Amino acid sequence: MHAPEALKTLKITHSFARRPFQIKQPGEEGATQYAFAEDGTGTRRTLAEWDSAGVQSSSLHVFSHDNITSQRPAQGDDVREFAYEGKRFEVKKGTFKTDSVGLQRLSSAKRMIFIGNTLRYVRFLNDFRIFPYSNLWTDTTISGFAEAKVYVVQTNTKVAERCILMATDPGDLVLDPTCGSGTTAMVAEQWGRRWITIDTSRVALALARARIMGARYPYYLLADSRDGQLKEAEVTRAAPSSQPVHGNIRHGFVYERVPHVTLKSIANNAEIDVTWDKWQAKLEPVREKLNAVLKKTWQEWGIPREVDPKWPDAAKKMHADWWQARIARQQEIDKSIAAKAEFECLYDKPYDDKKKVRVAGPFTVESLSPHRVLGVDENDELIDAVKEPNAEYLAKQTFSQMILENLKVAGVQQAHKEDKITFTGLTPWPGELVCAEGRYIEGNAEAGTEKRAAIFIGPEFGTVTRPDLVAAAREAGDADFDVLIACAFNYEAHATEFAKLGRIPVLKARMNADLHMADDLKNTGKGNLFVIFGEPDITVLPAEDGKVKVKVNGVDVFHPQTGEVRSDGPEGIACWFIDTDYNEESFFVRHAYFLGANDPYSALKTTLKAEINEDAWHTLNSDTSRAFAKPKSGRIAVKVINHLGDEVMKVFRVN
Repeated sequence: MHAPEALKTLKITHSFARRPFQIKQPGEEGATQYAFAEDGTGTRRTLAEWDSAGVQSSSLHVFSHDNITSQRPAQGDDVREFAYEGKRFEVKKGTFKTDSVGLQRLSSAKRMIFIGNTLRYVRFLNDFRIFPYSNLWTDTTISGFAEAKVYVVQTNTKVAERCILMATDPGDLVLDPTCGSGTTAMVAEQWGRRWITIDTSRVALALARARIMGARYPYYLLADSRDGQLKEAEVTRAAPSSQPVHGNIRHGFVYERVPHVTLKSIANNAEIDVTWDKWQAKLEPVREKLNAVLKKTWQEWGIPREVDPKWPDAAKKMHADWWQARIARQQEIDKSIAAKAEFECLYDKPYDDKKKVRVAGPFTVESLSPHRVLGVDENDELIDAVKEPNAEYLAKQTFSQMILENLKVAGVQQAHKEDKITFTGLTPWPGELVCAEGRYIEGNAEAGTEKRAAIFIGPEFGTVTRPDLVAAAREAGDADFDVLIACAFNYEAHATEFAKLGRIPVLKARMNADLHMADDLKNTGKGNLFVIFGEPDITVLPAEDGKVKVKVNGVDVFHPQTGEVRSDGPEGIACWFIDTDYNEESFFVRHAYFLGANDPYSALKTTLKAEINEDAWHTLNSDTSRAFAKPKSGRIAVKVINHLGDEVMKVFRVN
């Protein structure tokens, strides 16, 4: 197999893989050495002792102690002796890991503890509360009570999510050539990635489309937004950026971050000195007065946490004031340590705006005719179906036969139930494109006129083009049919521009994806298997500054009782969209409007579970669009969707 030229020149400009992290839990993987904890007052005990006292570890600051000395031989100004809480500690071999200034900052931050006669460094679990996942993602195992499946081979959402977060950034393009239920596309949509997904089954695509459009997604704060700048400033304890913002998603989101506190980052944090001096000016006078009243010589580390009931009220008040200031000082120092430390961004935890809800962005479903696949045997020889002795499959019902059988029972449904085309007869026709003759009554059943419809059936997995319809309509005209009914799963965009050839109306019926499962489908004739949803009827209106507006008048509906095509009102439209500069390749939603039935405003609020700005809603709940510039391509495309979910698109020229 030869690679296409485009693939031969493909170059990888850069590659990366972001490390996914998991949270440490005391006693579990990544945190087995964390066996101590302190409460909000600085009281330290083992976890076992806290547990015996009935205190849960979730309310404590869990920590372990680590070596504060180095085996490197002492030299020059290296420190070999340090006093902590009135006790001197000497390094007999080697030196301390930092200098005297750094040691004093560690002491001020209460990051020291002595075990026996050994001074140790205190490392809190929250200093770096994450550790990377290994190659075994045991947390993604699907149990019997996991998310409900809508597809037999549906991928676990957590697996797709982790892969996308590891390998892509917001705005990147994700390709999934095996769509299935659309898990990859839905995850990409949630995390702000563009996506393309592919499947040979329209059933799978229909499921994926409903799943993506029916979901609600968090609204993550963009780094390139004013709200994002303010959040970034809050998280980093810095002044907000004054750079102009453009809402570019490629700048990423504002993520939660985990500080990576190290002994070095604390020792180099000069802000600790400033905080210590500020609070010491408040704490020292209170300590001296407390000692004077109680006739004690307590140093800071010797002041008890609990008061003696025999103390005078003045001493109790001073004791409470001192401890309140002492705890506040520690909290301020801890915040400084976290803010000044290096950090890891948690790319799976962006901040979101709880006041906003997001739905799927615009996307289109395109269809291409597949290549013909030839069967080969175990020797890589082409299979000759005619010579195959066991070719039982040749006697099976063909796709066209199956469609005609269902068409005869179900008929062709239109926007109004009374306009349904019910066939009195449906027989094969030996044409090149026209495969059957359908007969129906125009007018009432007693006095109506029988009409002949040419039936054209599109490919099982392909797209019907405008040339296909032109050729079929010409064949129908030559055979003196009254109307051409095309049945297909999908029509290309230009096919919508063609509605009549001479006297022959061309009705484009969209086939329900259920017909792909015809062997398992019980046809009762009650389902909408073939639906004709008429062409959009619009008026292009002039607007200010040379712009234009579009007013949707309704849809053109074929009435089999009279043989006429009449414009139906906009009440049959659930929503409509405009591509204001159609490129003849794909439909891009640039304007969206919702007409709906009953009370669509209330239905939208219920669906989104949120309050909707009523003024903003009224700009969308309209049959007339907002003004827009004339298209550079000279074309616009309008897509309308009815209350049954059927849709049709038509291209219009705008001069």
